[in-house]
Amino acid sequence: MPIVKCPTCRRETEYTGNEFRPFCSKRCKLIDFGEWADGKYALPTQETELGEEDFDEIERLLKEKEASQ
Repeated sequence: MPIVKCPTCRRETEYTGNEFRPFCSKRCKLIDFGEWADGKYALPTQETELGEEDFDEIERLLKEKEASQ
């Protein structure tokens, strides 16, 4: 059976047949979930600002949609 390290406590645990995989226990799984819920983990994003051209394009598309209905 494959052995993996729990992402939370780093203890080695069996992967196959483990209902909490990749975690070693329900406790470690809930700790990880809490970290996500508290915003401690985040996926990287690239923020961009909309320009005047973007707003003009949105308005044009909305008008086209309204006209076609």
